[in-house]
Parts: sequence; structure tokens; C-alpha cells
Amino acid sequence: MSLFPCILSFAQEAQRATLERPKLVVGIVVDQMRWDYLYRYYSRYSENGFKRLMREGFSCNNTFINHLPSATAVGHATIYTGSIPAMHGIVGNEWVDQLTGRAWYCTEDTTVTSVGVEGNSGQMSPKNLLTTTIGDEMSLAQNFRNKVVGVSLKDRAAILPAGHTATAAFWFDDKSGNFISSSYYMDELPSWIRTFNSKQRGARLVANNWNTLYPINTYQQSTADNVPWEGMLSGASSPTFPYELASVYQRKPGVIRSTPFGNTLITEFAQEAITAYELGEGETCDLLTINYASTDYVGHMYGVNSIEIEDAYLRLDQDISGLFEFLDRSIGQGEYLVFLTADHGASSSKGFMDDKRIPTGYWDVDLEATLNRILLEATGVSGIVREDGKIGASYQVNFNHNVIRDHKLDFSVVKNLTIDFLLKQEGIMYAIDMDNASQATIVEPIKTSIINSYHVKRSGTIQIVPDPGWMPSYSQKGTTHGSWNPYDTHIPLLFMGTGIEAGSTNKLVSMADIAPTLAAILKVSFPNGNIGLPILEVVE
Repeated sequence: MSLFPCILSFAQEAQRATLERPKLVVGIVVDQMRWDYLYRYYSRYSENGFKRLMREGFSCNNTFINHLPSATAVGHATIYTGSIPAMHGIVGNEWVDQLTGRAWYCTEDTTVTSVGVEGNSGQMSPKNLLTTTIGDEMSLAQNFRNKVVGVSLKDRAAILPAGHTATAAFWFDDKSGNFISSSYYMDELPSWIRTFNSKQRGARLVANNWNTLYPINTYQQSTADNVPWEGMLSGASSPTFPYELASVYQRKPGVIRSTPFGNTLITEFAQEAITAYELGEGETCDLLTINYASTDYVGHMYGVNSIEIEDAYLRLDQDISGLFEFLDRSIGQGEYLVFLTADHGASSSKGFMDDKRIPTGYWDVDLEATLNRILLEATGVSGIVREDGKIGASYQVNFNHNVIRDHKLDFSVVKNLTIDFLLKQEGIMYAIDMDNASQATIVEPIKTSIINSYHVKRSGTIQIVPDPGWMPSYSQKGTTHGSWNPYDTHIPLLFMGTGIEAGSTNKLVSMADIAPTLAAILKVSFPNGNIGLPILEVVE
């Protein structure tokens, strides 16, 4: 037998033995996207954006968040780690270190420096994330020959998804209007980013201001254009179309966040990143994480029933359609895998619910000050509850442990006094001592969500669960999120591309199941804090 057939046979066997992975995985997280948005605006979507995902992809229709609060940083960390706040450590967008009393931002890192801008807006890294991500595991499995890149308007939504071993993460700087990074990833911005920044694409996108994509009288899924519970964009005199943007952007580039054009800017930047890093062109499987954050800013400003949010989703649909067309051309249709989900949803505005006679209210009005007064009267000690604990944002009570220790107070008495007071307040359903949460009488799935979220070194001591429809008082206009209720925790989840059969399931799925599902598809290890399970309907 000659040598040539042997070599040929060996090469054929090696080719057959090659793992069939997509060339590129694209993770899309739409900030503040409720599951029902897929269908609320369905008739107005194009055929190649959300509808393409639903037509060609696999939809998990009952995907829920199983942690609290339902917030941006927590959601992104959970999606990409398959873990929960109790393990991955991202318990909020910010938190109080229970050992030192220091307040921390989720991606704050004082050991690194900003890249591409002066100041501390680039002093960020994934250092506070305590587990690996699916991107980390992809890199470990491929001996770091692949690339992982994260992009967002928000620093936390670029950094946390990309993970510890990422090639790069980039986010938008409000003051300069440029994309920046951190010395955690690089010493200076690559030339392609400097070129992109020099084009001032943000200024060009807002040059024609913001009017509705279609005639305003066709926005039948929304309330009137001017209602009292909507907030106002910087420079506007009323919450009504059209919005003057061009002159405002020159003074405050960050205004683009609260318009649909922030999402368009991210789409353009993501496409440039694919080209510059040659994502999907090598022998390995790369990962690009994209966060569309403008939907969150628009939702916070105007609420979930506004014309502004409807217009934002109609325009996002076009952005996603354009992204898919770009991926088809540059990577090849069927050669990439995309998943789309959300970090959280959002509630209707209090004013809207009042108008429709739906039970609602503000549950946290002056809680810190009132609790400190009650505890002062009972103990003679002031400042027991941290005034900067942000009860409304964290849904937790943070105590000043130094004060409690220095005055030799009985902590169990302090906690019981606090809980007794909270349970008497209108709009508060539960107040739970997290040291005894497993024994508390709490209905599911709330109980599991609370336990999943408690990190002893980073979480407040008392967890508050408001009545359905009740909101923190900082959301006087527009809306917010953070609760366990379906409007905040029922999120879309769709997979499309390499190896994915079209279909859907109504099986209950957790946000933490996304990373292990990707791991099963890609044949890599689960992230090291993973508690989720592969979604069998997707992988089989």
C-alpha cells in the first residue's frame, strides 16, 4: 500500500473528527425587554428581525429570572455564567460590602486605568464577578486561540458578559461621545476604534432629531403622546414628538442613550468589531456579546406603554435585521449561532396603573429615615440603617454594622424591630431576615429567588418584597424594574443558527439555563459556578 492513500485516509479521519461548532456565537441581550414585546408589536415588525428569530429559531416562551433584584448587572452576569448572585457575586448594579461598609459599583476596579478617555469612567473590569462565564469556558476549551469581545453603551453590560479572559470590552463615554475601554484589556485603543470615534457617528445619527418611524396615529399599542407619567428628555419642554437632538448632543453626547439611535450606534460598532477582530474567520469559535441598552433608557424615561418605547422597538427590529444581513454576508448564513434574551423586564408606570385602576403605589417612601427614627426611639442609637443603602434600588435594608458593634446592640433585636415595622407598611408583602430565609414562610417562586440572591458579604440583611404593582419611589416618571413579578422577570429567549431547529417550547426555563445550553451546543465545560441545566428542546 502506498503512502499517499494512508495520508489521505488520515486527513479524512481528522476532518471527520473536527468538532462542528459555529464560527461565531453572537449573544444579544436587549435591556428591559419584556417577553410580551415579541407579540405586542408583532404585526409591525419586519420579516428579517424579530420575526426571523421566531420563524427560523427556537423560542423558549416561558423563560424567567430566578433572582432578585431583576436588574441589569445581575441579569447579564447570570445569563453568561449560568449561576446566581449568591455564587457569581453580582448582587446588584451596586452594593455595600458588609465587611467593610464600602459601597461598590459592580464593575469598579481602582487597580486599572481608563483607556481612550481621561478620568475614571474606564476604571472598570470583571474583577468583582466571582465565577467564569461561557466566554471564559470557550477560551479555555480552545486554548485561548479564539476571541471574545463585549460591546454596549453600558460599561457593566459590556464587561460582565465578556468575562475574565475576554479579548476586549468597549462601552460609550457620555462626555466625549466615544467608545472607550480599560487597561484590564489593553494599553491603548486599537486604531479601528480611534477611526470609528473620529467619525462621530453618534452626532450623525441624531442629526435629523427623533420623530416617529411611521405616522404617529398608527401607534395603536401605546398611550397618547403626552401623559403626565412620562419623563422628559434633556432639552425637551414636553414628552412629545418630535425631539430635538442635534443641538443637545453637542453639549451632552449621553443623550443618545435615551433614544433608539443608541441601539443603531451599537449595531454599527458591533459590525466594525466583527470586521476588525476577524470574528468568525478563524479555525476556532469566537464570541461577540451585544447589549442593546437604549430600550432600557427609553423605558425608564417614558414607561412601557409609551409611543417612545414602541418606536424604539420598531427601530431596534430594523437594527437587528441589518445585523443579521451583515452576519449572513460576513460569516455565512447557518455558520453562526445567535441567541437573544433580556436582562430584565419592566412594570407599567404608577400613573398608568392609577389611570387604569390597577392597584399600585410607592412602597419605600422615606424608609431609611423612618427606620432610623424608629430604631433610635427603641435603642437610643442613631444611624443604625445606612442612609446610602438605597433600599428602593436594592429591595434590601443595609445596616451600619460598625454602629451596631460599637454600641453593643443585640443585632437580633434590631432585625426584629425592623421587620415588625416593615410588615406594617402599606405595599410591603414580605420582609425577610436573610439569615433565616430558608425557614421563612414565603410562597414559591419568591422564596427560591430570594435565597438564590443572598451573598453574605455583599447583600443587605433584610430582603423586602413589595405587593404586586408597587414600585420604588425614585420612579415617579416613566418606569423601573427589580421585582419578582412577571412584568419584571418574564423575558424572551430565542436561539437561531448553526444546529438549531425551528420550534418553540412552553416549558419553564430559567435565565441560568442559557449558559449551560450554550456549553452543551459548543461542547465546552459549564462555567464554574453554573447551577442551570441545558434546555433539552434546544440541544437535542
